[in-house]
Amino acid sequence: MNGLDLKKAVISGSNNICSKKLMINDLNIFPVPDGDTGTNMSMTTTAAVSALENVIDSNAGNVAKAIASAMLRGARGNSGVILSLLFRGFSQGLNTKEDVNGKDLVEALGLGVDAAYKAVMKPTEGTILTVARVGYEGGLKVCNENDDVAFVWEAVCNAASEALQKTPEYLPVLKKAGVVDAGGMGLLSIFEGMLSYFKDGEIVELDENDVQAQLDNFSSTVAEFDEVINFTYCTEFIVGRDETIDTDPNELRLFLETIGDCVVVVNDDEIIKVHVHTEQPGDALKKGLCYGQLLTVKVENMREQHKKAKADNDAKKEKASEEKLEVKEPTEEYGFVAVAAGEGVTQLFKDLGCENVVSGGQSMNPSTDDIYAAIMATPAKKVIVLPNNKNIIMAAEQTVPMVEDREVVIVPTRTIPQGMTAILNFDPELSAESNKEMMMDAAKNVKTGQVTFAARNSEFGHQKIKEGEIIALENGKLTITDKSAVKACIKLAKNMIKHDTSFVTIIYGADTTEEEAQEAFEAINDKFGSKVDVSLVNGGQPIYYFVLSVE
Repeated sequence: MNGLDLKKAVISGSNNICSKKLMINDLNIFPVPDGDTGTNMSMTTTAAVSALENVIDSNAGNVAKAIASAMLRGARGNSGVILSLLFRGFSQGLNTKEDVNGKDLVEALGLGVDAAYKAVMKPTEGTILTVARVGYEGGLKVCNENDDVAFVWEAVCNAASEALQKTPEYLPVLKKAGVVDAGGMGLLSIFEGMLSYFKDGEIVELDENDVQAQLDNFSSTVAEFDEVINFTYCTEFIVGRDETIDTDPNELRLFLETIGDCVVVVNDDEIIKVHVHTEQPGDALKKGLCYGQLLTVKVENMREQHKKAKADNDAKKEKASEEKLEVKEPTEEYGFVAVAAGEGVTQLFKDLGCENVVSGGQSMNPSTDDIYAAIMATPAKKVIVLPNNKNIIMAAEQTVPMVEDREVVIVPTRTIPQGMTAILNFDPELSAESNKEMMMDAAKNVKTGQVTFAARNSEFGHQKIKEGEIIALENGKLTITDKSAVKACIKLAKNMIKHDTSFVTIIYGADTTEEEAQEAFEAINDKFGSKVDVSLVNGGQPIYYFVLSVE
């Protein structure tokens, strides 16, 4: 196998998970809206596909390097980061190889598995890690017997599939819900897509419903079609065959080839379906009438379509250029980058001293490259990053080795209140590492309450939760369900406020009206305001109707 084969296999794997991402998302058993494993993993692989568009190198090592680099930068969520680490193994293991066999491939996968396990602070079996490891072990067992790529990779897929089916045995919550691990399913989908090319030479086709989503996520340069468009009109029509006309449809094909190109004529007993690019669509339709009535007709001007597509693409590129962060020289001693969503929350972090705030959070995990760009746009020798979400921490941590001209310190905050408390406890007189320790200690002392909605039907303990129902979480643990977000917020505050509480901040979101926010504030302030300082902030955050910061 050479580099072009590896490229096609990865494209096939990416197409496979993109087509299955919604099914993978549905495996998520927790009702809270989140980054969605299938979406994060598919966006990570699509970043690689985008980077591979212009790669024509047949050197496997060079292609593997391009894949690894793109996945690292495009990694979203913990599952995306772990996936990028697995493929970094390919880059390391195939580094000096122009052509590779099955043994080379599985040994490179082993390097990725080792890196993924080391990157996770407390590796949990029954997850994507287990599926990757067992898949590697399955390939390792057979690679000395036969080093054919397809043979070895099929063994990897078979072992990974068996491991996936056993994930509920490791994690009781999966067994109770009757599902397998979502990350493991995503990885197997990628592996199986790659196998399709290795074994049969077939690239899994991208589900047509997902094509537009991919175009929305990754803009691509529109080719200069005018240089290759020989004919203006794309003409398609269906003829209902007249039984009384005994004319060979091949004659129609031969005629169309004299007036155009890209000719396709498909016929059966009832219809003839025609596609042709031509300057004389009328002549094509007239010829079609010789075989029966026209059932459908579509004529499109491809040159005009190209002009519009090019104009749209240029506008997107111009907008992206305007929004792109500019790299700044590290002149200041300290600087901050935070991840947050909502105008109010973003402004809070800027008011607290954050040079750049990356848009993201629950269900909107930014990529490693997004965070990297914000770091490089922060003019400081030491940049402190606040991820503010547990599913963004790993992506943030991947930026550390990417930055060479400034020190990057990740303070692993898991919520917005933790991030705000952390930055308030920053001391410019201390070292970066001392600040990290002190800021995180302070963050751990703040309690976070969140009021949102159930994204799916679920069951926790003996409580059944219906999709759309209001739920409240105390430090990530689901404790309250209700029909009213305001009532859930008030109940949550009563649970969280203790005798030693000094401050409560109520941050209300984009889907909460001022009247609802005021109702919640007045109820909480009336009950606790004599002993606790209660404040109300318009955060404008999505997903969460209310976020409570309790200190």
